[in-house]
Amino acid sequence: MNAMELENRYSARNYEPLAVVLARGQGAYLWDTAGRRYVDMMSAYSAASHGHAHPRILAALNAQAQRLAVPSRAYFNDRLGPFLAEICTLTGLDAALPMNTGAEAVETAIKAARRWGYRVKGIARDRAEIIVAHGNFHGRTTTVISFSSEPDYRDGFGPFTPGFRAVPFGDLDAMQRAIGPDTAAVLVEPIQGEAGIIVPPQGWLRGLRRLCDEHRVLLILDEVQSGLGRTGAWFAYQHEGIRPDGLILGKALGGGALPVSAFVARREVMDVFTPGSHGSTFGGNPLAAAVGLEALHVIRDEGLVERSAELGEHMIERLRAVASPALSHVRGRGLWAGADIDPDVASAREICERLLAKGVLSKETHRTVVRLAPPLVIARDDLDWALDRFEEVLEEIDDTRRPRKAA
Repeated sequence: MNAMELENRYSARNYEPLAVVLARGQGAYLWDTAGRRYVDMMSAYSAASHGHAHPRILAALNAQAQRLAVPSRAYFNDRLGPFLAEICTLTGLDAALPMNTGAEAVETAIKAARRWGYRVKGIARDRAEIIVAHGNFHGRTTTVISFSSEPDYRDGFGPFTPGFRAVPFGDLDAMQRAIGPDTAAVLVEPIQGEAGIIVPPQGWLRGLRRLCDEHRVLLILDEVQSGLGRTGAWFAYQHEGIRPDGLILGKALGGGALPVSAFVARREVMDVFTPGSHGSTFGGNPLAAAVGLEALHVIRDEGLVERSAELGEHMIERLRAVASPALSHVRGRGLWAGADIDPDVASAREICERLLAKGVLSKETHRTVVRLAPPLVIARDDLDWALDRFEEVLEEIDDTRRPRKAA
């Protein structure tokens, strides 16, 4: 059996990959097993924001792996402190708790919010509530899917964890009505990624900050996908000039090399943790810390935030200028865009398959949105080449499916 057949035979069917077998990556390029090169317009949901095989990150990985990789957190190590200090300096928050995946960091934030609600705010035991948004995506653990509004994530996995209330994303009035005396936290993405790059109304985050301050509620932002330069700022919340009480980071924090995540928060929030109340075998290991620290330094030294802002504006302008019956709407910020495909004309999956045939890797979501999120290191020429292919695909769809005018 070949690689695709082996994966189909022995892997659980929890993904539906496009028909390509990737073997190598460098920068914004990926190659398949036949040696064909592709422009990466997905960057692993921001996990490869630095591009693939970044030389500085690989050097940090190799150097640390030869020194010390995974001791127990029962001891201090010489890499974790500098890494956490850099995160706190960057965010302006006080302390960080390192984990591995984004979902683990979300679970950490939920535990922190609940214990803060009981021990600091004074909510009655086991009554703490966290308000979330419809269309959210915070992972697929049992607790997280309990407040998902996506049926496929929940079907057959109950009973679900109580303690969550969902309101429409971007609706400040609905949020205000939902907040009550047992509300410990509001947990939202500043831009919803899996929902299709949904950008809330301007001022919504500032309004959330005001509401949370008025009602003594924590504002916790999940920036696993949107953080670390993706939206043209270090963090998406900076576009509105606010600061959360807690911040969830992941994906790009691992530099495209390792799973690295963290929950970062004000001291009052983080101090609810006591020895033994939370932990992770691999979270905070020196190998991950060394890679994470270098990943942050590369973003700073190579101006990737500024690059995302500049190229992102160009990308979204180009997408919005495309005149096609198949393309109904474009949303986005920075190097992160969602292109709505009219389902009466084509499916987003078909668009991605046609792009794949032309040498562009992308991803569909909910059958109607093509997500475009290249590595922040992508060259403008490569970005334009990929966008040209996107236009070509839409033109081909239009030529074959729209009614032709009579001569």
